[in-house]
Amino acid sequence: MAHNKHLDAEGTNNEFQRIHNNGKDSRPQVVISKAASLVDVERTLTYLNTREASTAGRLEHLLAAQKEMHREIGRLDLLRATIGSQAVSTRNISNTVLSNAAVTANRIATAVNKLDTEQARVKATLAIVEQVSELKACVLGVAGSMGAPQDWETAAAYLNRASKIPAEIVNGSFAEENVPTADVPDPPRVTLSNASESLQGLFIREFGRAAQDGNSAKVTRFFKLFPLIGKPEVGLDVYGRYVCQGVAVRARENLNAGTGGAQTKDTLFYANALTKLFEHIAQIVEHHGALVELHYGAGHMIKVIERLQLEADIQGGIILDTWSDDRAIDRKTTDIKSYAFTFLVQSFLPSQPARSVTPRAGSPAAKGSSAETKSSGDEGVEIKTIAELLSEITLMLARWSLYSKFLASKCRDPAKQPLGDTVGLIMPPVLANSNLKRKINERLIIPVNLITTFLLRRSIERAFQLHEQPQGLSLNPSKNLPSNPPYISSVVDDVMYIVNQVVERSLSTSQRAVVASVIPSISRVLDSDFVGMFQRKMRDESYPKAAVQGSLPPERTIIAFLVLINDLDIATDYVSRIVRSRVEDKARGEPSNEDTAISSALSLTTLYPFDEDTSFVVDTLNSMQKNFGGKTAELIADGIYVVFKNVVKPRLRPVITEAFRDVDYQANDENMDLLNGAMEPERGDPLRVDSAVHHSFQRGWDALTRPIARLLTGTNFERLLWTIVSYLSEVLEKRIWSYYGRINELGSVRLERDIANIVNIVVRGRPYGLRNAFIRCTQICLVMNMEQDEWEELQNGQDESETTETDWKIDKSERDRARALIHGS
Repeated sequence: MAHNKHLDAEGTNNEFQRIHNNGKDSRPQVVISKAASLVDVERTLTYLNTREASTAGRLEHLLAAQKEMHREIGRLDLLRATIGSQAVSTRNISNTVLSNAAVTANRIATAVNKLDTEQARVKATLAIVEQVSELKACVLGVAGSMGAPQDWETAAAYLNRASKIPAEIVNGSFAEENVPTADVPDPPRVTLSNASESLQGLFIREFGRAAQDGNSAKVTRFFKLFPLIGKPEVGLDVYGRYVCQGVAVRARENLNAGTGGAQTKDTLFYANALTKLFEHIAQIVEHHGALVELHYGAGHMIKVIERLQLEADIQGGIILDTWSDDRAIDRKTTDIKSYAFTFLVQSFLPSQPARSVTPRAGSPAAKGSSAETKSSGDEGVEIKTIAELLSEITLMLARWSLYSKFLASKCRDPAKQPLGDTVGLIMPPVLANSNLKRKINERLIIPVNLITTFLLRRSIERAFQLHEQPQGLSLNPSKNLPSNPPYISSVVDDVMYIVNQVVERSLSTSQRAVVASVIPSISRVLDSDFVGMFQRKMRDESYPKAAVQGSLPPERTIIAFLVLINDLDIATDYVSRIVRSRVEDKARGEPSNEDTAISSALSLTTLYPFDEDTSFVVDTLNSMQKNFGGKTAELIADGIYVVFKNVVKPRLRPVITEAFRDVDYQANDENMDLLNGAMEPERGDPLRVDSAVHHSFQRGWDALTRPIARLLTGTNFERLLWTIVSYLSEVLEKRIWSYYGRINELGSVRLERDIANIVNIVVRGRPYGLRNAFIRCTQICLVMNMEQDEWEELQNGQDESETTETDWKIDKSERDRARALIHGS
């Protein structure tokens, strides 16, 4: 019994737990079987009462909703009865009325489909009949026109009409049965084929006869008929032979015009002959292209161009071979390769000691003199002839480039590139694979690099042989200089003129291969010969070295050395301007007018329209400028340092010593008044002690720098000034530290003012960045003259590792040392 009660209790508790879970009550569950006291029983009873109330409420809600649900179910039953009656009525209508209509509609649709099929068959039959009728008319028309009337245009027109009829109609059995007549018994296919072959032979004969007679009207007449008879390839071939024959005759006439020595007298004879060949072909393509495109269709002119290019390969090759033999190109290139450049080679050899005995007249030793070396330099090679040869090669390459650009524009695909766009062209295969292009590369492009390099090296050699220094230069400021700056030798203008001409000629060829070989050669020659000669002169001939230790170098040597530095600076500027004018022309897409002396006549984008040629040329020019600028900048820096070390530095330290001589920074106000009173009668001027350093340094600085500044270029003097300032700042800093224990508060103010005056004198009219070299000196004076509260604030900021607005160039120990100059350790 007890056991059964226990099971009932557990079942009740499980039911309570299920109800509790359904109600999602978050209170802890109470199991009556585990109640241990009266309080637990009461708590369980309370919990059960609460659950009972909740369950009762939910049941009442469900009952109320059930009534509404029964009401809706009844409404649905009524609707179902109504819909059932409607469904019965609809089913009756469908069975009695619509079934007959559907059968009738199906029967009508089937009949309509049959009618459409029959109509399509009738139309197809009618079309075949019409085409056969058209074919018959064309066959009879061809036969009639080729008979007694011999109306070739009409016969060709009938053949053209017949070509538009489908081949299955022409070859079909229906046409073979209905087209032949008593006059034309052959099948239409045979009749049309025979007529086409007959007309082809006739047109070829008549075209050749008209071409032989020079009757351009008949040539054009029969040329237009070939496409009508279905033989466009034959027409283009015949026309190609005709125009090529004209090109060959004209080219031979132009070349034969030079017989009798005219080609030797005219240095541009062969270039003009090649130009006329290209112009003749271009005129044919330009004037006849519209006619070919009109009658043969778009793109057919390319076949004529291919035929013309084959003839151009032959005639152009004849011109180049004749030019090479007549100008003796092989012999001249051999002479150029064997040229010794004696002067340049000897200039780079170690200098020989001077002879103590003058050689006798006629002695072999005298034959090595410089005068004879100059005169023997041109043996075997005529510079004028080589220059004329280079001009002729340049002109021929320029005309070939213009011809290539023209044909490339005519052979391009209009769908991929607009007709007006001449930039980014692609070299057509007809040119890229032509024999003329290969021969131009062998006969012109390869020699042009050799000739250009020789002319440039020979010009540099000749310029240094005729080297002239500017006359009348002096380091005495009281003497007027005879000319306007910059003061440079004749070498710079002579060489840079040739460099500009060589670059201009190379670019005017519009040949990427020429630029790829010539421009690096120019850069290499400038680096090795031009800069190398200056380096040797600066090292061996004009090095400013004092004859006696402790004295200054001779004035003549200093001036010569300064002029050499100017030469390098101006040469760098010339090369930069030469390159910049061309590169800027490319960026603007038009000629530059900023500097007409070195302005390019055409922009690079116009000269180099193929692929990425323009970018390549710009990169090559910039590379030449960068390499040359790097070489000259290194040599200029060495020269500036030599000027500072041997000319400026020995005189700069005495200037500073003299400026601070007899300056007492421990004097008080009474002593300053006594010193000012004592200086006036002694010096005879109102100079005061507190401005003595300023005026003394001003005199010494002007005497030191003005003679050099008026000879050097502005850029070079600025380089020299940076070197001087770097050294001067170190000297001034050492002098400030030397006043430890020998300066009072008044003296520190005077010292700071003197340092500031010296800085102002040095940087006056110069870049403000020069002041940065003296920032350590100014900061030492700043700390030295700080008020005590400012110093303590600075010290507190340092102890707390706080950042300040001042960018200190002296560290904490140096600031403490600067403060101790007048305030003790």
